[in-house]
Formats: sequence, C-alpha cells, structure tokens
Amino acid sequence: MAVCIIAGGKAMAVAAGVFTLGWTHSVEKTEWQERWSPTAKGLVLQEARVQGSGAGMEPGDGARREGKWWVWTPSLVPVPELVLAASGATVSGWRLCDADGCRELGRQAQEPLVLRPCNRQQSEETPTRRAGDKG
Repeated sequence: MAVCIIAGGKAMAVAAGVFTLGWTHSVEKTEWQERWSPTAKGLVLQEARVQGSGAGMEPGDGARREGKWWVWTPSLVPVPELVLAASGATVSGWRLCDADGCRELGRQAQEPLVLRPCNRQQSEETPTRRAGDKG
C-alpha cells in the first residue's frame, strides 16, 4: 500500500510501504523521527525516536537509548491520516523518507498537507474533495 499526500485538493502517491517522517523541533532544535506503515486500517506508528527532551518532547514509555537517540514503540491504534502544518515559520519542513530516498515537505507556508494510505490508482483519480467544496 502506498502513502498519498493531499495538497491543494490533489492526491499524489509519495511513498510505498514503510516510511519515516522526521522534523526539527522549532523551540528545542532537536530532531524527532517516526516510522509509519500504511495499512488498510490506517497509518500505524511503528517506532518513534527523539534526540533529546524538553518542550513536550519527552521520550515515550519504555524508551531505550540507542546512540544519540531515545527510541520507543508507541502503543497506538491506526490513524486514518496525518495532518502536517506548513507555516513556513519553523526551522525546517517535514522530511519523508522511504526506500526511494527522502523529500522535504511543507518548508514554505501553505495549507496543511495530509498523508493517508492509498493505492497508486487512487492518486491518479479525480482530485480529493475537501469539506465545504461545492460540486
């Protein structure tokens, strides 16, 4: 199953299978990464890691130290989608990495980006509709 990014009402497949979403915390300037897997039930958070703590960035339950990272396995139910803010006012955008490499998302100010499971065919169909759209 692929992961689609929805931006401006259009969907585009951006990752196949497991992907890592990373960012730099805007206050602490600390790196955070999460490994996600798209499934028919939604996006499943497989692992989270953070390089430090503070300002709402505390390692999760059962975290273990691996080099410069605190790593843990969150126990959460699948989520239908991830909404990524894109203010353009933070230290960096979001980094989405998969087997094909990494790409930066949301570095410039724009509407939030949405990641959700999809198949490649869905990304080539008509644009997604947003709440309030007419037609």
